[in-house]
Amino acid sequence: MSFSIHDEMPALVQQYALYLRNIRGLAAHTVDEYCMDLRTFFRFLKRYRGLVDPKTPLEEIQILDIDLEFVRGITTMDIFEFMNFAADARNNMSSTRQRKSSALKSFFKYLTVHEKLLEENPTDNLAAPKKKKALPHFLSLEQSIELLKAVDGPDKERDYCILVLFLNCGMRLSELVGINISDVLHNNSTIRILGKGNKERMVYLNEACLQAIESYLAVRPKDGVIDRSALFLSNRKTRISPKTVQFIVKKYLAKIGLGGPGYSVHKLRHTAATLMYRHGNVDIRVLQDILGHENLGTTEIYTHTSSMQMEEASRANPLSKVKLPENSRTSSSKEASDEKEIEKAD
Repeated sequence: MSFSIHDEMPALVQQYALYLRNIRGLAAHTVDEYCMDLRTFFRFLKRYRGLVDPKTPLEEIQILDIDLEFVRGITTMDIFEFMNFAADARNNMSSTRQRKSSALKSFFKYLTVHEKLLEENPTDNLAAPKKKKALPHFLSLEQSIELLKAVDGPDKERDYCILVLFLNCGMRLSELVGINISDVLHNNSTIRILGKGNKERMVYLNEACLQAIESYLAVRPKDGVIDRSALFLSNRKTRISPKTVQFIVKKYLAKIGLGGPGYSVHKLRHTAATLMYRHGNVDIRVLQDILGHENLGTTEIYTHTSSMQMEEASRANPLSKVKLPENSRTSSSKEASDEKEIEKAD
């Protein structure tokens, strides 16, 4: 992401960004997103308060002059107006508005609680927009097997290993790219993963993963390697990049007829989670640990498969197609009146 905090952000936001990165341990791209949301907020406020020419495009409004005195004057109504602006003028989806709400709440909590620069928090009454919980898309078991069988070419051992780890371990893209050779522990068949917020977790490797890693390591380049610690290497013998992995995954998805929007690396993570829950009867809390979810609620979205199974079981019931005979409706009317008489007597 080509975004420079130091070039475009006022001092208060620069300090806040350092706090998010170094104290709270948030990922760099998350910090960038929060800061960009604050940039939009301050640009909106300067226009809303008439501090800039109304004809100036929002993207050209400078905010380097925003200081503590300006921030102290921000009210809850200003926050509400900005959220309305995000919904009406910017047509932001609920998920985007939810992130903006989180950015504002986090920023003002930092100023009031952590730094104690403000006495009142204008976001205290700000409720986050409700985010629609869409069921995750995933590949079926048959499609997953077909995807693995589609791997070929000069880098087939590497590509196959990447797909196997995604589909068996449910890793995030950043987690797979960051794996070092030393993270693979064959003695107890585990792999060390560095997840969100620099939190480590151990994931057990099944036989398919161990065989795929062993096959790849046998052909992994040894001479001229620039990043010797990295498990997965690009053709330039450097640590493989997220974009390269995305390209690899989309190439093979397209090969089995699943190309285009809606199918991505993240869908393989959803696939791993769904297959483990649906076919492996994995406990939801165990699945939470495997995926590295901080909150159980994030993992519970995969329990939709249980609902699917219940629906399938209901339809499979041999009595599911039995209907009330037509001639029974006439005879049942007297029985219904008799039932009412009994209820009255009770």
